[in-house]
Amino acid sequence: MPEFSRLALVVSETEKAQAAADNFRTLFEWVEPDEAEAVVVVGGDGFLLQTLHAMLDSGKILPVYGVNLGTVGFLMNRNRSPEKLLTRIAKAREHHIDPLAMEAITSDGQRHGYCAINEVSLLRETRQTAKIQVLVNDKVRIEELVCDGVLVATPAGSTAYNLSASGPILPLDSRLLALTPISAFRPRRWRGAILPDRYTIGLTVKEPDKRPVSAVADQKEVRDVVEVRVRVAADRRLTLLFDPGHSLDERIVAEQFVF
Repeated sequence: MPEFSRLALVVSETEKAQAAADNFRTLFEWVEPDEAEAVVVVGGDGFLLQTLHAMLDSGKILPVYGVNLGTVGFLMNRNRSPEKLLTRIAKAREHHIDPLAMEAITSDGQRHGYCAINEVSLLRETRQTAKIQVLVNDKVRIEELVCDGVLVATPAGSTAYNLSASGPILPLDSRLLALTPISAFRPRRWRGAILPDRYTIGLTVKEPDKRPVSAVADQKEVRDVVEVRVRVAADRRLTLLFDPGHSLDERIVAEQFVF
């Protein structure tokens, strides 16, 4: 018996994913996502993140088992032995991800709230470098960071944009956040910080009219921000299901030994 009696199947629109899903559709009497106990996602990392964001937006958050039909499949399980899919799900291990909650205030006073699974990024909008004040738990830590931007990454997102910006890779169970500058000019030697995930990070844009900055929570962008606050949304915890021996924490560790 599978661990979940009501499973939903969500498939990317790519030709490769649709072809593979034809095998899965005959294995089980699938239900709609709003009736399910868990969701099987067939596609790539991007489609999986899209599915998780849809859950966060709807408020119904279910365990997700990903089957990789994309390129990297960092958050997915291998596509193998389709006939054993239900057995694999029953034996899967749970890994939890706490998303980030971003609140951004724009120059016209509007407030925007979004969640991010990988990272929240502040990015300059023009050729002018950004000037950003960095606060941790409402205490000013950097009065003026002159840079192309700055980001806050979760452990799950630490191998994505954060790693490209020379940020640290964080173990999945570390309960830490990476605060990483993007092409920092001043202070030149600052390479970022590793913070407990119970901390709140504040980012205030200086000279926003002259040096406009946008805030991006994964793929959702808010332009012309003047202030951004980032915290962990532990009340919106996500659950990913992985085959034994192919867990996300092992992949994060392995990523540190790739040259």
